[in-house]
Amino acid sequence: MFVNFYFQLKSEGIPVSLNEWMMLMEALAKGLAFSSLTGFYYLARAILVKNERHFDRYDVAFAKHFEGIEASPDLIEQALRWLENAQEAKIIPFDQRTPMLDWSLEELRQQLAERLKEQNEEHYGGTKWISSGAGSPFGHSGYHPAGVRIGGSSNNQSAVQVAAARQYRDLRDDKITSVRQFEVALRKLRQLSSRMEGPKDELDIDETINDTCKHAGMLRLVWERPRRNKMKLIILMDSGGSMDPYRQICSRLFTAANRTTHFKDMRFYYFHNCVYDRIYTNFDLKDWITLDELFKILNADYRLLIVGDASMARSELTRIGGSVDWALSNEHTGLYWLKRLAGHFPYAVWLNPLPVNVWPFHSTVPMVKEVFPMYHLSPEGLEQAVQKLKTKN
Repeated sequence: MFVNFYFQLKSEGIPVSLNEWMMLMEALAKGLAFSSLTGFYYLARAILVKNERHFDRYDVAFAKHFEGIEASPDLIEQALRWLENAQEAKIIPFDQRTPMLDWSLEELRQQLAERLKEQNEEHYGGTKWISSGAGSPFGHSGYHPAGVRIGGSSNNQSAVQVAAARQYRDLRDDKITSVRQFEVALRKLRQLSSRMEGPKDELDIDETINDTCKHAGMLRLVWERPRRNKMKLIILMDSGGSMDPYRQICSRLFTAANRTTHFKDMRFYYFHNCVYDRIYTNFDLKDWITLDELFKILNADYRLLIVGDASMARSELTRIGGSVDWALSNEHTGLYWLKRLAGHFPYAVWLNPLPVNVWPFHSTVPMVKEVFPMYHLSPEGLEQAVQKLKTKN
């Protein structure tokens, strides 16, 4: 019944290993789900999900796999009549509840159909017939681990209902939720700072703990050179037009970058649709400098982070004079200038706010993606981009 659930989790992007899955099977064999689908929900999440940012994906996978576990109205009309006078449910001790059955959802429906053919009267209690307040797979107010609820209400909140509530959606790292998430992602650029120079006068706590443990608890202090703040960053942002719907997202990234104190130098510049022979020094695109001037004042040590949807007319990339800004001479194509930019700054990435699944439907996005490594504008995408900034393109 649960093998397909494993693949459902994988399809939602949750990194579940076979060792963790076997651990879950062992826990189920020991009864740690307490013969409850809700118990299984929490047990599986505790074992299989290693980071709270995947809680919402787990809920989505759980809801998809177990949806439809309640019987359809057409199938239960007769059973509802039997349950109209249902007695008050009794709490059944865990050790008396029905053990977990290895039935698929389709098998559950088939078993229900057979019960409807065989059963000819009302039942209260028991573990086989359609009844209430007991361990039967069919009925309501009982405690079967994976049954079909017919009418009434759940004696405890249904695990599928818990999953469908998606109370952890704000913890997802592939969705934009807060400035704080961007700050955390940008902070990873500290890993690129140098520790090759200067005296070792900073206590390395992690290595001190490790070395102390290796010496049977005898304190061993490990000193390290402090990181030299040599990271230099350029953030080049698309402004106006098709980027207007993403202004709030870009504002959060801008705020997070300004709050970050881990860079030796950080510059902000702007463009519209595509970079040509000039870029702008303010958001309203009034003041500008040429790319040649930029290349003279900023060397290849700067990491370049471009933010834009890369959506424009193909002519803006492929034709001389294709720019929508008539003030530009545009003596070269947009692709020419993008390639010059990528050539001068070998450590460069592009963040795109458009959902990844629509990128192929914008003809210019794949063209830009051939020049710059492209990632989704989200905390998760930014972390991937930061990792890419460690290596030259």
